[in-house]
This record gives sequence, structure tokens and C-alpha cells, in this order.
Amino acid sequence: MQAMAGWEFWTVAGGLAVAVVAILAGAMRRVQTQAADSAASNLAVYRDQLAEIERDLARGTIDPDEASRLRAEIGKRVIEADRARTAAPAVGMSGSAYRLGLGLILGLGLPGTLAVYWGLGAPGYPDMELGPRLAELDAGMAGRPAQDAMLQTLGRARDAGLDQRLQAELQAASDPEALRSRYRVAFEAGRMQEAVRLQQRLLEVLGDAAGSNDQANLALALVAEANGYVSPEAETALRASLKADMGNELSRYLVGEMFLQGGRFDQAFRFWRPIAEGGMPGSPWVKSIRERIEEVADLAGIRYALPATAAAPAGPTAAAPAGPTAADMAAAGTMAPKDRQAMIEGMVAQLSDRLATDGGSVEEWNQLIRSLAVLQRLQEAQKIYDEAKVKFAGRPSELSFLRLAAVETGLIP
Repeated sequence: MQAMAGWEFWTVAGGLAVAVVAILAGAMRRVQTQAADSAASNLAVYRDQLAEIERDLARGTIDPDEASRLRAEIGKRVIEADRARTAAPAVGMSGSAYRLGLGLILGLGLPGTLAVYWGLGAPGYPDMELGPRLAELDAGMAGRPAQDAMLQTLGRARDAGLDQRLQAELQAASDPEALRSRYRVAFEAGRMQEAVRLQQRLLEVLGDAAGSNDQANLALALVAEANGYVSPEAETALRASLKADMGNELSRYLVGEMFLQGGRFDQAFRFWRPIAEGGMPGSPWVKSIRERIEEVADLAGIRYALPATAAAPAGPTAAAPAGPTAADMAAAGTMAPKDRQAMIEGMVAQLSDRLATDGGSVEEWNQLIRSLAVLQRLQEAQKIYDEAKVKFAGRPSELSFLRLAAVETGLIP
């Protein structure tokens, strides 16, 4: 059916192309002499007027002198009309110009159109509405390979002997801090199978006390083990992490990567935008997101420009790899929750103080509102938003930008 649909498309497209070429060729071939035609029409009128003069002279309604004067006047007009007809330029093309124009259409126009379609279109792809297309992508994500299957495909299958040794060794491990420390060492050393098993054991020890960062670190180890692939097992850990803390930036970063791999660019943009505009400065995932979010938005069909204050730094750092290194992710991802919280709160306090004393751009007010929302300080975020509305009163574009931040963070706009 798809092959037939392809033939039908190309048949219709070819027929339309031939019709367009025929119309253009006919238009170029037509040589109209609008001025000459007008002059010829005037000559016919003048001939009728001369005949009328002769009839009037024969009937005696005019005398010979009047007839001579009228003939002379009309004769001047005849001469002028004949000159105009002779000198009138042709509206059209000469034979050589016609052949050149037709050659350009056939040689450049049609191949150029085909090249543009080949780059922007989807030859052979069946017609599909947006809803079914998204449903197909979601079905593909739901059926993607599990962690072990992907490791087999990558030629990095887990070592069964190492698994047995780790299982026996970790049965007696019950100190969460010791397990976290061992996880960090294994991750930074690139021993991903060991890092995965250590983090799984940590989650067993913690049980319901496991936090968002603990789940995020398991997902991180699974993703690193599979060369960046976000498996269903990693997705499960990410869901648990975001259930505990929807603002966990590492988890949101990895969820965005998962959606990118599944072709759901719209969902990736939704998870990444808050981090791109108000993420924790210096975090490797924030840098990666800022470098790519405009391209992701474009793939999702969303018009978006990264705010100036959130733009990726220029210079040598702009040429950095698209994604953070394993060491960067391990260092930030395993930061103690209280340390991370203290760092964020310190930055929020500095920004709040500066805006209160010196003022700032709408992007900075937006960042402060979103940061307070991430910290679950919604009352303060609402107060800052209300202050920002007063500050930017009468400036519709800025107010619209702030309103979007309020809506997305659950404030009263």
C-alpha cells in the first residue's frame, strides 16, 4: 500500500509539474503588442472618419474647405497612430530568450523543487495525523529494549561472575553512607555494573526512606552502563525520583533524553525548559540543555529562543561536548541533599537581594520565581511574581513572559 501511495504521489506531483511548466512556457511564448494593437484600433476609427467626411461632402452638409481641413487633421492622427504601431515594443520574449527561460525552468526549477522536497519532506512516508503519529511514537517507546537486551546489543553484557560476587558481598552491607561512597568511586572509575548493583542495594537498605537523588543516581548508572540509552528500568527509577521531587534537575534531564530517543521532542522540551531558564548554574546537565534546547524546540515545532541571561556561554566552553561527562554527572548527582539544598538556597538569596536593591531583567525575575517554586516556597514565589507585575506594568511582552512562569509553577497569574 505504501509503495502504491508513493507512486500515486509522484504521478500527481509530476502531472502538476508538467502543467506548471506548460503554463509558464505558454506565457513566455506569447508576444503581445498592446501599444500596437491600440494604434491599429485607432487607424480603423480614422478610416471610418475619412469615409464619413466624403459622405458628408457628397450630401453637401460640409463645404470643400471644411472637408480639406478635416482630412488634414485626421491625416495627422493617422500618421501618429501608424508611427506608434511601428515603434510599439513587443511584450514577450525573443526566440533565444524564450529558449533560455525554458531551459532554466527545466534545468533548475524542477530539480531544485525536488531537492527542496527531498530535504524538507518525507518521501515514501504515509499521510498521518498528529495524534496517531504521537501514539505510534509512544508505542515505540513502550516497546523499546530492556537494559539487558540493550547491553547485549552493544556487546557489553554483564559479567555473571561479577554479579554473583557482588551479591554475596553486598548482602551484609547496611550502611547507607558507605554504599553511597562506594557507588561514587565505582561510577567515577567507570565500573558501571558495580555502580548499578551498589545503588540497587542502597535502595533496598533505605526502603521507603530512599530519596529523589538516590533514585536518580540509579537511573544515572543504568544510563551510563548502556552508553546513554535510557532503558525501561532507568525510566522506572526516574519516575520514582520525580514522584519524590518533581524539581530534581538530574532526573528531568535524563527524562528529556529518554523522550529525545523516542522522538517525542515536545515532551523533552517540556521537561527541559524550566532547567534551561532557571536551572542550578554550573550543573553539567544545565549546560547541556542550554546548548540544545532551541534545536529541540525546533524539532517539536515550537518557536522558542533561549533568554539572553540563560544563554550558553560563548568562547571555548561553547564548543564543549553535547552532554556532560560521567565524572561531572557523578560529582553533581551524588551531592548530599543538604549540600545541594544549601547551594540552591544561597543562590536564590543572592539573586533576591540583588533584585530588591538594584533591580534586574525580566529573565532574572523569571529565574527567581522558578527557583522559589522548585524549593517549594510558593508563597514567596507568589509575592515575587506580584512585585514583578508591578515593576513591569505597561510592558506586555515582559508581563506575558512572567505570566508563563507563574502558570507553569502553579502560582496565581
